[in-house]
Amino acid sequence: MLVLGKLQPEVPNPLPHQVCLGPFLPFSVEGRAGWQGTHSLRGLSSQSLLLLPPQAQSHPITRRDLFSQEMPLDMALASFDDQYAGCAAAMTAALPDLNHTEFQANKVYADGWTLASSQWQERQAWGPEWSLSPTRPPPPPLGFRDEHGVALLAYTANSPLHKEFNAAVREAGRSRAHYLHHFSFKTLHFLLTEALQLLGRGQRPPRCHQVFRGVHGLHFRPAGPGATVRLGGFASASLKNVAAQQFGEDTFFGIWTCLGAPIKGYSFFPGEEEVLIPPFETFQVINASRPAQGPARIYLRALGKRSTYNCEYIKDKKCKSGPCHLDNSAMGQSPLSAVSSLLLLLWFLAVRAFPDSPGLL
Repeated sequence: MLVLGKLQPEVPNPLPHQVCLGPFLPFSVEGRAGWQGTHSLRGLSSQSLLLLPPQAQSHPITRRDLFSQEMPLDMALASFDDQYAGCAAAMTAALPDLNHTEFQANKVYADGWTLASSQWQERQAWGPEWSLSPTRPPPPPLGFRDEHGVALLAYTANSPLHKEFNAAVREAGRSRAHYLHHFSFKTLHFLLTEALQLLGRGQRPPRCHQVFRGVHGLHFRPAGPGATVRLGGFASASLKNVAAQQFGEDTFFGIWTCLGAPIKGYSFFPGEEEVLIPPFETFQVINASRPAQGPARIYLRALGKRSTYNCEYIKDKKCKSGPCHLDNSAMGQSPLSAVSSLLLLLWFLAVRAFPDSPGLL
Protein backbone atom coordinates (compact mmCIF):
# COMPACT_ATOMS: atom_id res chain seq x y z
CA MET A 1 0.00 0.00 0.00
CA LEU A 2 1.19 3.51 -0.71
CA VAL A 3 0.96 5.95 2.17
CA LEU A 4 2.13 9.46 2.91
CA GLY A 5 5.25 9.56 5.00
CA LYS A 6 9.00 9.22 5.01
CA LEU A 7 10.85 6.80 2.80
CA GLN A 8 11.33 3.43 4.45
CA PRO A 9 14.41 1.91 2.78
CA GLU A 10 13.97 -1.44 4.46
CA VAL A 11 10.82 -2.05 2.42
CA PRO A 12 11.74 -2.72 -1.23
CA ASN A 13 10.01 -0.72 -3.88
CA PRO A 14 9.95 -2.89 -7.00
CA LEU A 15 8.94 -0.13 -9.41
CA PRO A 16 9.57 3.27 -7.81
CA HIS A 17 9.58 5.17 -11.07
CA GLN A 18 6.24 3.80 -12.24
CA VAL A 19 3.97 5.33 -9.61
CA CYS A 20 2.55 8.72 -10.56
CA LEU A 21 3.38 11.18 -7.78
CA GLY A 22 2.74 14.87 -7.48
CA PRO A 23 5.90 17.00 -7.41
CA PHE A 24 5.37 18.08 -3.79
CA LEU A 25 4.11 14.85 -2.24
CA PRO A 26 6.46 12.29 -0.57
CA PHE A 27 5.24 8.69 -0.74
CA SER A 28 6.58 5.40 0.55
CA VAL A 29 5.84 1.86 -0.60
CA GLU A 30 4.91 -0.71 2.03
CA GLY A 31 5.08 -4.30 0.79
CA ARG A 32 4.78 -5.82 -2.61
CA ALA A 33 1.72 -6.64 -4.63
CA GLY A 34 0.77 -7.66 -8.12
CA TRP A 35 -0.66 -5.34 -10.71
CA GLN A 36 -4.23 -6.60 -10.36
CA GLY A 37 -5.50 -3.47 -8.65
CA THR A 38 -4.17 -4.32 -5.17
CA HIS A 39 -1.93 -1.27 -4.82
CA SER A 40 -3.63 1.85 -3.52
CA LEU A 41 -3.03 5.37 -2.31
CA ARG A 42 -4.23 6.57 1.07
CA GLY A 43 -7.80 7.69 0.68
CA LEU A 44 -8.31 5.84 -2.61
CA SER A 45 -10.09 2.56 -3.25
CA SER A 46 -8.10 -0.60 -3.77
CA GLN A 47 -9.38 -0.77 -7.33
CA SER A 48 -8.23 2.76 -8.12
CA LEU A 49 -6.58 3.22 -11.48
CA LEU A 50 -4.43 6.07 -10.22
CA LEU A 51 -1.55 3.64 -9.93
CA LEU A 52 0.22 3.13 -13.16
CA PRO A 53 1.05 -0.32 -14.56
CA PRO A 54 4.58 -1.09 -15.71
CA GLN A 55 6.33 1.41 -17.92
CA ALA A 56 4.47 1.95 -21.19
CA GLN A 57 6.25 1.02 -24.37
CA SER A 58 6.35 3.46 -27.23
CA HIS A 59 4.16 2.32 -30.11
CA PRO A 60 3.20 4.89 -32.73
CA ILE A 61 -0.53 5.32 -33.19
CA THR A 62 -1.86 5.68 -36.70
CA ARG A 63 -4.77 8.11 -36.97
CA ARG A 64 -6.60 10.12 -39.56
CA ASP A 65 -5.86 13.85 -39.54
CA LEU A 66 -8.82 15.52 -37.82
CA PHE A 67 -7.87 18.89 -39.23
CA SER A 68 -8.51 18.31 -42.91
CA GLN A 69 -10.40 21.11 -44.61
CA GLU A 70 -13.89 19.65 -44.56
CA MET A 71 -15.77 16.91 -42.77
CA PRO A 72 -19.39 15.84 -43.14
CA LEU A 73 -21.68 16.38 -40.17
CA ASP A 74 -23.83 13.25 -40.18
CA MET A 75 -24.63 10.28 -37.92
CA ALA A 76 -20.93 9.37 -37.69
CA LEU A 77 -21.69 5.68 -38.16
CA ALA A 78 -18.03 4.68 -37.78
CA SER A 79 -17.90 6.19 -34.29
CA PHE A 80 -17.71 3.85 -31.30
CA ASP A 81 -20.80 4.74 -29.27
CA ASP A 82 -21.09 2.15 -26.47
CA GLN A 83 -23.17 3.31 -23.47
CA TYR A 84 -22.34 0.20 -21.37
CA ALA A 85 -25.97 -0.33 -20.40
CA GLY A 86 -26.21 -3.30 -18.06
CA CYS A 87 -22.48 -3.99 -17.81
CA ALA A 88 -20.98 -1.06 -15.88
CA ALA A 89 -20.11 -3.23 -12.86
CA ALA A 90 -18.49 -5.87 -15.06
CA MET A 91 -16.48 -3.21 -16.89
CA THR A 92 -15.31 -1.71 -13.60
CA ALA A 93 -14.11 -5.12 -12.44
CA ALA A 94 -12.21 -5.60 -15.70
CA LEU A 95 -10.46 -2.22 -15.61
CA PRO A 96 -7.23 -3.07 -13.72
CA ASP A 97 -6.14 -5.73 -16.21
CA LEU A 98 -7.43 -3.76 -19.19
CA ASN A 99 -5.65 -0.61 -18.04
CA HIS A 100 -2.41 -2.55 -17.61
CA THR A 101 -2.62 -3.78 -21.21
CA GLU A 102 -3.40 -0.36 -22.64
CA PHE A 103 -0.54 1.31 -20.79
CA GLN A 104 1.87 -1.04 -22.48
CA ALA A 105 0.31 -0.54 -25.92
CA ASN A 106 -0.43 3.19 -25.95
CA LYS A 107 2.19 5.73 -24.88
CA VAL A 108 -0.05 8.73 -25.58
CA TYR A 109 -2.63 7.33 -23.18
CA ALA A 110 -0.01 6.38 -20.58
CA ASP A 111 1.59 9.84 -20.62
CA GLY A 112 -1.77 11.61 -20.48
CA TRP A 113 -2.99 9.50 -17.60
CA THR A 114 0.26 10.04 -15.70
CA LEU A 115 -0.11 13.80 -15.98
CA ALA A 116 -3.75 13.71 -14.92
CA SER A 117 -3.29 11.37 -11.97
CA SER A 118 -0.49 13.57 -10.66
CA GLN A 119 -2.77 16.60 -10.86
CA TRP A 120 -5.62 14.72 -9.16
CA GLN A 121 -3.39 13.62 -6.28
CA GLU A 122 -2.12 17.17 -5.79
CA ARG A 123 -5.66 18.52 -5.63
CA GLN A 124 -6.69 15.84 -3.15
CA ALA A 125 -3.63 16.57 -0.99
CA TRP A 126 -4.53 20.24 -0.58
CA GLY A 127 -6.95 19.16 2.13
CA PRO A 128 -8.97 21.98 3.75
CA GLU A 129 -7.39 24.56 1.44
CA TRP A 130 -9.01 22.72 -1.47
CA SER A 131 -12.45 23.79 -0.19
CA LEU A 132 -11.49 27.43 -0.82
CA SER A 133 -10.25 26.83 -4.35
CA PRO A 134 -12.42 28.02 -7.25
CA THR A 135 -11.52 24.81 -9.08
CA ARG A 136 -12.94 22.53 -6.38
CA PRO A 137 -15.71 20.40 -7.85
CA PRO A 138 -19.07 20.10 -6.11
CA PRO A 139 -19.65 16.96 -4.06
CA PRO A 140 -19.47 14.10 -6.55
CA PRO A 141 -22.62 12.11 -7.32
CA LEU A 142 -23.13 8.64 -5.93
CA GLY A 143 -20.84 6.18 -7.68
CA PHE A 144 -18.32 8.77 -8.89
CA ARG A 145 -14.81 7.45 -8.21
CA ASP A 146 -11.31 8.86 -8.33
CA GLU A 147 -10.64 7.27 -11.70
CA HIS A 148 -13.58 9.18 -13.19
CA GLY A 149 -11.98 12.43 -12.04
CA VAL A 150 -8.61 11.43 -13.47
CA ALA A 151 -10.19 10.48 -16.80
CA LEU A 152 -11.81 13.91 -17.11
CA LEU A 153 -8.56 15.64 -16.20
CA ALA A 154 -6.70 13.53 -18.76
CA TYR A 155 -9.17 14.48 -21.48
CA THR A 156 -9.00 18.21 -20.72
CA ALA A 157 -5.21 18.45 -20.31
CA ASN A 158 -3.08 20.34 -22.81
CA SER A 159 -1.60 17.15 -24.24
CA PRO A 160 -1.97 15.08 -27.43
CA LEU A 161 -4.34 12.67 -25.67
CA HIS A 162 -7.75 14.16 -26.49
CA LYS A 163 -6.95 14.50 -30.20
CA GLU A 164 -5.53 10.98 -30.47
CA PHE A 165 -8.43 9.61 -28.45
CA ASN A 166 -11.18 11.27 -30.47
CA ALA A 167 -9.51 10.29 -33.74
CA ALA A 168 -9.59 6.68 -32.56
CA VAL A 169 -13.19 6.95 -31.30
CA ARG A 170 -14.31 8.19 -34.73
CA GLU A 171 -12.95 5.01 -36.36
CA ALA A 172 -13.38 2.35 -33.67
CA GLY A 173 -17.01 1.68 -34.59
CA ARG A 174 -16.18 0.59 -38.14
CA SER A 175 -16.64 -2.96 -36.87
CA ARG A 176 -16.77 -4.86 -33.62
CA ALA A 177 -13.45 -6.51 -34.50
CA HIS A 178 -11.81 -3.13 -35.06
CA TYR A 179 -12.87 -1.99 -31.58
CA LEU A 180 -11.76 -5.19 -29.88
CA HIS A 181 -8.36 -5.50 -31.57
CA HIS A 182 -7.28 -1.99 -32.57
CA PHE A 183 -8.86 0.48 -30.13
CA SER A 184 -6.43 1.01 -27.25
CA PHE A 185 -8.53 3.57 -25.38
CA LYS A 186 -11.17 1.20 -23.96
CA THR A 187 -10.51 2.24 -20.37
CA LEU A 188 -10.73 5.96 -21.10
CA HIS A 189 -13.85 5.56 -23.26
CA PHE A 190 -15.68 3.68 -20.50
CA LEU A 191 -14.63 6.03 -17.71
CA LEU A 192 -15.58 9.18 -19.64
CA THR A 193 -18.92 7.67 -20.64
CA GLU A 194 -19.75 6.61 -17.09
CA ALA A 195 -18.52 9.91 -15.63
CA LEU A 196 -20.87 11.90 -17.87
CA GLN A 197 -23.75 9.57 -17.03
CA LEU A 198 -23.13 9.96 -13.29
CA LEU A 199 -22.70 13.74 -13.48
CA GLY A 200 -25.87 14.01 -15.54
CA ARG A 201 -27.89 11.99 -13.05
CA GLY A 202 -26.45 14.08 -10.23
CA GLN A 203 -28.08 17.25 -11.59
CA ARG A 204 -31.30 18.01 -9.72
CA PRO A 205 -33.51 18.61 -11.52
CA PRO A 206 -32.12 17.05 -14.72
CA ARG A 207 -30.92 19.84 -16.96
CA CYS A 208 -30.23 20.58 -20.57
CA HIS A 209 -27.62 23.19 -21.45
CA GLN A 210 -27.17 25.81 -24.13
CA VAL A 211 -23.50 25.60 -25.09
CA PHE A 212 -21.11 26.90 -27.73
CA ARG A 213 -18.38 25.08 -29.61
CA GLY A 214 -15.67 26.62 -31.75
CA VAL A 215 -13.57 24.57 -34.16
CA HIS A 216 -10.30 25.64 -35.79
CA GLY A 217 -9.18 24.56 -39.25
CA LEU A 218 -12.19 22.37 -39.98
CA HIS A 219 -15.43 23.09 -41.83
CA PHE A 220 -18.35 20.77 -41.16
CA ARG A 221 -20.90 20.09 -43.87
CA PRO A 222 -24.34 19.29 -42.42
CA ALA A 223 -26.90 17.61 -44.64
CA GLY A 224 -29.24 20.56 -44.14
CA PRO A 225 -31.95 21.76 -41.73
CA GLY A 226 -33.88 18.89 -40.22
CA ALA A 227 -31.06 16.35 -40.58
CA THR A 228 -30.26 14.11 -37.62
CA VAL A 229 -26.57 14.11 -36.68
CA ARG A 230 -24.09 13.11 -34.01
CA LEU A 231 -20.80 14.81 -33.20
CA GLY A 232 -18.83 11.60 -33.69
CA GLY A 233 -16.65 11.76 -30.60
CA PHE A 234 -16.54 13.31 -27.15
CA ALA A 235 -17.14 16.96 -27.97
CA SER A 236 -16.00 19.84 -25.77
CA ALA A 237 -18.24 22.88 -25.61
CA SER A 238 -18.53 25.85 -23.28
CA LEU A 239 -21.32 27.56 -21.39
CA LYS A 240 -19.63 30.82 -22.41
CA ASN A 241 -19.72 32.12 -25.97
CA VAL A 242 -16.39 33.96 -25.65
CA ALA A 243 -14.56 30.93 -24.26
CA ALA A 244 -15.71 28.79 -27.19
CA GLN A 245 -14.49 31.36 -29.72
CA GLN A 246 -10.95 31.01 -28.40
CA PHE A 247 -10.84 27.45 -29.76
CA GLY A 248 -11.56 28.48 -33.31
CA GLU A 249 -14.09 30.14 -35.56
CA ASP A 250 -13.84 28.17 -38.78
CA THR A 251 -16.97 26.37 -37.63
CA PHE A 252 -19.01 27.67 -34.73
CA PHE A 253 -21.82 25.70 -33.11
CA GLY A 254 -24.74 26.72 -30.96
CA ILE A 255 -25.90 23.51 -29.29
CA TRP A 256 -28.71 22.55 -26.95
CA THR A 257 -27.48 19.37 -25.25
CA CYS A 258 -29.31 17.19 -22.74
CA LEU A 259 -26.66 14.47 -22.30
CA GLY A 260 -23.62 16.73 -22.05
CA ALA A 261 -22.47 17.40 -18.48
CA PRO A 262 -20.61 20.38 -16.98
CA ILE A 263 -17.10 19.29 -15.97
CA LYS A 264 -15.65 22.59 -14.71
CA GLY A 265 -14.54 21.08 -11.41
CA TYR A 266 -12.74 18.23 -13.16
CA SER A 267 -10.96 20.21 -15.85
CA PHE A 268 -7.39 21.43 -16.12
CA PHE A 269 -8.92 24.75 -17.23
CA PRO A 270 -12.02 25.43 -15.10
CA GLY A 271 -12.36 28.96 -16.47
CA GLU A 272 -13.52 27.51 -19.78
CA GLU A 273 -16.83 26.38 -18.19
CA GLU A 274 -16.61 23.19 -20.23
CA VAL A 275 -19.52 20.89 -21.00
CA LEU A 276 -18.54 17.51 -22.44
CA ILE A 277 -20.97 15.89 -24.89
CA PRO A 278 -20.89 12.09 -25.44
CA PRO A 279 -20.66 10.59 -28.94
CA PHE A 280 -24.06 8.86 -28.78
CA GLU A 281 -26.20 12.00 -28.31
CA THR A 282 -28.28 12.80 -31.40
CA PHE A 283 -29.17 16.29 -32.61
CA GLN A 284 -31.37 17.92 -35.20
CA VAL A 285 -29.85 20.58 -37.43
CA ILE A 286 -31.97 23.70 -36.91
CA ASN A 287 -30.03 26.08 -39.10
CA ALA A 288 -26.68 26.19 -40.87
CA SER A 289 -24.93 28.92 -42.82
CA ARG A 290 -21.63 29.08 -44.70
CA PRO A 291 -20.88 32.72 -45.57
CA ALA A 292 -18.16 33.67 -48.04
CA GLN A 293 -16.22 35.18 -45.15
CA GLY A 294 -16.37 34.33 -41.47
CA PRO A 295 -17.21 31.09 -39.69
CA ALA A 296 -19.74 28.51 -40.69
CA ARG A 297 -22.54 28.63 -38.14
CA ILE A 298 -24.49 25.53 -37.17
CA TYR A 299 -27.37 25.35 -34.69
CA LEU A 300 -28.18 21.95 -33.17
CA ARG A 301 -30.88 20.86 -30.75
CA ALA A 302 -30.85 17.59 -28.81
CA LEU A 303 -33.09 14.77 -29.99
CA GLY A 304 -32.06 11.84 -27.83
CA LYS A 305 -29.42 9.14 -28.07
CA ARG A 306 -28.50 6.33 -30.42
CA SER A 307 -25.93 3.56 -30.11
CA THR A 308 -24.93 0.76 -32.43
CA TYR A 309 -22.78 -0.99 -29.82
CA ASN A 310 -23.38 -2.05 -26.23
CA CYS A 311 -21.04 -3.82 -23.80
CA GLU A 312 -18.84 -5.16 -26.58
CA TYR A 313 -15.78 -5.74 -24.40
CA ILE A 314 -17.76 -7.68 -21.79
CA LYS A 315 -19.55 -9.70 -24.45
CA ASP A 316 -16.19 -10.72 -25.87
CA LYS A 317 -14.73 -11.67 -22.48
CA LYS A 318 -17.74 -13.10 -20.65
CA CYS A 319 -20.32 -14.25 -23.17
CA LYS A 320 -18.41 -16.68 -25.38
CA SER A 321 -19.28 -19.72 -23.26
CA GLY A 322 -22.88 -18.79 -22.49
CA PRO A 323 -25.61 -16.18 -22.84
CA CYS A 324 -25.21 -12.76 -21.23
CA HIS A 325 -28.15 -10.97 -19.70
CA LEU A 326 -27.54 -7.31 -20.50
CA ASP A 327 -29.77 -4.27 -20.61
CA ASN A 328 -30.07 -3.27 -24.25
CA SER A 329 -32.23 -0.21 -23.62
CA ALA A 330 -29.41 2.01 -24.87
CA MET A 331 -29.55 0.51 -28.33
CA GLY A 332 -31.35 2.35 -31.09
CA GLN A 333 -32.95 5.76 -30.82
CA SER A 334 -34.23 7.11 -27.48
CA PRO A 335 -36.29 10.32 -27.52
CA LEU A 336 -36.11 13.14 -25.01
CA SER A 337 -38.50 13.59 -22.11
CA ALA A 338 -41.53 15.86 -22.45
CA VAL A 339 -39.94 18.56 -20.26
CA SER A 340 -36.74 18.58 -22.29
CA SER A 341 -38.74 18.72 -25.51
CA LEU A 342 -40.63 21.79 -24.27
CA LEU A 343 -37.39 23.57 -23.37
CA LEU A 344 -35.97 22.73 -26.77
CA LEU A 345 -39.06 24.14 -28.48
CA LEU A 346 -38.62 27.46 -26.66
CA TRP A 347 -34.93 27.56 -27.61
CA PHE A 348 -35.74 26.67 -31.20
CA LEU A 349 -38.23 29.55 -31.43
CA ALA A 350 -35.59 31.94 -30.07
CA VAL A 351 -33.04 30.79 -32.65
CA ARG A 352 -35.55 31.18 -35.48
CA ALA A 353 -36.45 34.68 -34.29
CA PHE A 354 -32.87 35.87 -33.79
CA PRO A 355 -30.59 33.67 -35.93
CA ASP A 356 -27.64 36.08 -35.81
CA SER A 357 -27.94 37.09 -32.17
CA PRO A 358 -24.53 37.01 -30.45
CA GLY A 359 -26.27 35.92 -27.29
CA LEU A 360 -27.28 32.70 -28.99
CA LEU A 361 -24.14 32.00 -30.94
